[in-house]
Amino acid sequence: MRMPPVRRGVLVPEMTATEARPRALEQQFESLDAQHDARKLGMWIFLATEVMFFGGLFMTYTLYRELYLPGFEQGSHLLEVKWGALNTGVLILSSLTMALAVRSAQVAARKVITIGLLGITMLLGTAFLAIKFLLEWRHDYAQHLVPGINFAYAGPCAAHVQLFFCFYFFTTALHALHLIIGIGILAVLAVLTWRGRFSDQYYSPLEVAALYWHFVDIVWIFLFPLLYLIGGR
Repeated sequence: MRMPPVRRGVLVPEMTATEARPRALEQQFESLDAQHDARKLGMWIFLATEVMFFGGLFMTYTLYRELYLPGFEQGSHLLEVKWGALNTGVLILSSLTMALAVRSAQVAARKVITIGLLGITMLLGTAFLAIKFLLEWRHDYAQHLVPGINFAYAGPCAAHVQLFFCFYFFTTALHALHLIIGIGILAVLAVLTWRGRFSDQYYSPLEVAALYWHFVDIVWIFLFPLLYLIGGR
């Protein structure tokens, strides 16, 4: 029979596997379930405010699009729809890897798997930003389509085309900012995963971060048709 360890003549009972797991219960909560529910509720409330913010922005865009539809159609046709479609696929794939990372933590898979899935998600997010900044925005700048900097479009409805590009750059830049924040959050979670902070009993930070990441992806799924698919594209 295996004897418990001895320290200074005192028998010390061995910890069970459950007791050896990271203890992450904060003192204001009675249980991990209550803590988990509180964090999810907090994230849903935050996302509700984000929905109101982006919803107001989308409504404003839709109003001006209805008022100046020919100019907005012309502006949409100046965008490279292939890059927007590619970025849509990249973000959908990143949502899958993010969901798999949460599932990996829930089933207590090896932490290397969880870290790897978080890393792939971050790489996909970085790929989205690279396509947006280095390909799309660079192309738009070369075509003199950036309002206030080098806008020189001389086609029909030039003023309304410029208004369209004001919305385009503002909304896509705002979305990119949210994505950058999400990548930073995932980087912190990857470090914490490596340090063994999460287990099948405690994974709420990963789940809450996944809610944020999926929200950012959904925002782009709305932006893609609103910006790129106007006028029978």
